[in-house]
Amino acid sequence: MREFYPLLAQCPLFQGIPQGELEQVLPHLGARTLRASRHQHLLAAGEPARWMGIVLSGSVRIVHEDYCGNRNILASAAPPQLFGEAFAWVAFPALPVSVEAAQDSTVLLLDGQRLLHPDREILPVHPRLVANLLTISAEKNLVLTRKLALLSRRTTREKLMAYFTDEARRAGSATFTLDYDRQALADYLGVDRSAMSAELSKLRQAGLLESQGRQITLLGPLSPAR
Repeated sequence: MREFYPLLAQCPLFQGIPQGELEQVLPHLGARTLRASRHQHLLAAGEPARWMGIVLSGSVRIVHEDYCGNRNILASAAPPQLFGEAFAWVAFPALPVSVEAAQDSTVLLLDGQRLLHPDREILPVHPRLVANLLTISAEKNLVLTRKLALLSRRTTREKLMAYFTDEARRAGSATFTLDYDRQALADYLGVDRSAMSAELSKLRQAGLLESQGRQITLLGPLSPAR
């Protein structure tokens, strides 16, 4: 795990904590690395909600599946982002979501209960960890608020254009690369893949965008200022 310390120092959870102190703290948080192949579960719905994770390589997705097998991608995380902290922090009796590898990935799992009830070895840095965790939670609440606004759009076209506009603004360019393939994008937007593909074709024909693989370019008045 030592090779990941420079990356961990960039994780928002450990902001303001020197690497030397970080190396001492991690064992007291039950830190362990876990590797997973693409589509493999790192944490599964129904398991005790005890663990939070940090992506060390690859990327992961937080997925909700209903009784009928319908999938909704709630969020994704890449190095060195944190995931699962909300459930671990409040000690949910069981995870309502699954965390799966979007590609071959390595994550660092931390015991959320050890962070909630620290031993004396991490007391000196505990206030900083809690403050960082609160900041992360607030930022993720803003992300979820944006997604709720996106899902409230009535049609597949409106959802696509709202999502693409947000991504263009985030990239600072009318041309950007999607984080998701077609199926994953449909799962994220909560729409049927075939209907979404048909709508993408209509948007291209209408001259509102160009697409090549995962690369999208917004055209015309909907493009953000360059």
